[in-house]
Amino acid sequence: MTSSDTAPSSLVLSVDAMGGDEGPAPIVAGLARFLAKNAGAHVLLHGPEAELKPLIEKRKITKSVTIVDAPDVVAMTDKPSHVMRHGKSTSMWSAIESVRAKDASVCVSCGNTGALMAVSMIRLRKAEGVNRPAIACLWPSRNAAGFNVMLDAGADIRADEEDLLTYALMGASYARNGLGLAHPRVGLLNVGVEEHKGRAELKVAHDMIAKAAPRGDFDYVGFVEGGDLPSARVDVIVTDGFTGNVALKTGEGTANFISESLRAAFKATPFSRIAALLAATSLGRLKKKIDPRRVNGGVFLGLNGTVIKSHGSADATGVEAALVLAAQLGRSGFSDKLAARVASAAVLAQDGENDATDQNGANDKDEKNT
Repeated sequence: MTSSDTAPSSLVLSVDAMGGDEGPAPIVAGLARFLAKNAGAHVLLHGPEAELKPLIEKRKITKSVTIVDAPDVVAMTDKPSHVMRHGKSTSMWSAIESVRAKDASVCVSCGNTGALMAVSMIRLRKAEGVNRPAIACLWPSRNAAGFNVMLDAGADIRADEEDLLTYALMGASYARNGLGLAHPRVGLLNVGVEEHKGRAELKVAHDMIAKAAPRGDFDYVGFVEGGDLPSARVDVIVTDGFTGNVALKTGEGTANFISESLRAAFKATPFSRIAALLAATSLGRLKKKIDPRRVNGGVFLGLNGTVIKSHGSADATGVEAALVLAAQLGRSGFSDKLAARVASAAVLAQDGENDATDQNGANDKDEKNT
């Protein structure tokens, strides 16, 4: 480990330098951008010291970065089971271990998602009251904050009614701490907004989330549809990991398609090139709004520690965005707040079951009296 000359920082982030598709260079470049705007932050950078030291010296960020030597790398093709057996010397494992040891508040990695979730679950463990952790992503929206929260984005393809209730509580906590929303609006993704539509577990979850909303300190808007993902009607969209991941990949692909189509259209003729020049400012705003790099960073929720998964293809802009999110969550004490919030999920679920039992008992009694 290479020690820093600076005094201990109140914000310490743990960064896996080796998970990106292009190696550590874009990650260090994004780190330099982040540190230029966050002078009080300190970063534990995990990876081969001989490879990382010249990069941080070139960026002149040695005073704000401590290199934690980790010689091995988790490849994108590595199976989670292989990493669990042989990955203790990797940069990913080392980065998560720093959060487990309370040396850093948040871990950021661009690495293999399956391996990152597996190592995170084993080393950090699931928080009390969580059956299945979830990945929360930010979705560009018409809201004042500019984003909605969607979970689960692919941590687990299954989710029963109690899982969906837990996701609602975790998503609301994330919206409060990540987006600064005091009283988030939560919706449950379905094939329609009518209460009679959807699978049985969705209908049960609908009732459970509605009952939990007052004590969970959020507004429940009921069922929402796919078209509501970027809308101003809701702040948090709850769904299972299969549906959420399909929606996420579809949204990213659509955003890229629109960008490429606009670029081709404005290059088609001399007149369209002139039109592009006249519309340059407006096009710039549109590009910024739908740029996937601005929402880079899926947060693993439901663990005893905060882990952010950045895209493997992230450039310096994307890495900086993930680090900005990590800093916001770290400064807010998000991990402790989330643990307290999800610990109440079991109580809220039990209350819902008791209410249902009481109601059924009352119905039985009424039937006997008739």
